[in-house]
Amino acid sequence: MRLTARERLALQRGQLHVERGDSEAALAPLQELLAARPHLADAHYWVALAHEDRGDLDAASRSLEEALRLNPRYSEARLALACVYEQKGDWARARSLAEGTRATAAPARGRLDATTLGKLANLHAALGDAYREVGEPEEAAAAYRKALEHGPSFHDVRLRLGMALREAGRPRQAIAELERVLRADPRQHAARVQLGVTHWSVGRQAEARAAWEAALVADPSLDEARSYLRMAAGASRECGGTS
Repeated sequence: MRLTARERLALQRGQLHVERGDSEAALAPLQELLAARPHLADAHYWVALAHEDRGDLDAASRSLEEALRLNPRYSEARLALACVYEQKGDWARARSLAEGTRATAAPARGRLDATTLGKLANLHAALGDAYREVGEPEEAAAAYRKALEHGPSFHDVRLRLGMALREAGRPRQAIAELERVLRADPRQHAARVQLGVTHWSVGRQAEARAAWEAALVADPSLDEARSYLRMAAGASRECGGTS
């Protein structure tokens, strides 16, 4: 059943608010839309992203599960739910969903080989870099997410996504993406450095220092981590030795 013009506008408004990191503003039009269209999988998906941005992972997982019940081939919802399960520590379900996403998406992408997908990922990543360079982190994050649809194992792109999310004022999502990089490959020491920066940006000084120290232990050549630790030590002295 087709949406009315008003319903399409509500969906677009909700999506726009989510992409801008304003999850509170997103929920009102989306929940109003769901009251009239409870079987609209897209609305459940965007409601879930708003809940995730607010840190309500239980509500996010319920909405994503409903989106998948309504549309079992909804790859974006499946990947988002896998990410939520990762954040909740449910690794088995997250892995199962990620594997299911690849199997579900295979028929639609059957004509695209790995080389082509890699090229598409790199093109979207380059667009994200361009947006970051001109100070548009929201658009950069959207481009990086598109790149990761084509190359989900591109850890360097996910690292840049985390940085863009931090720059866009969404540190919680940034931390989730950076931790996801490190779970996939603990050797991504640059992600650990950026995780420390993100923790510091929200006042989590102990977590920031721990991240930088761990990065230096893993790779003593990381001068950036060493500089951050000196900065943190100086800030601690200025505060009389407290953090």
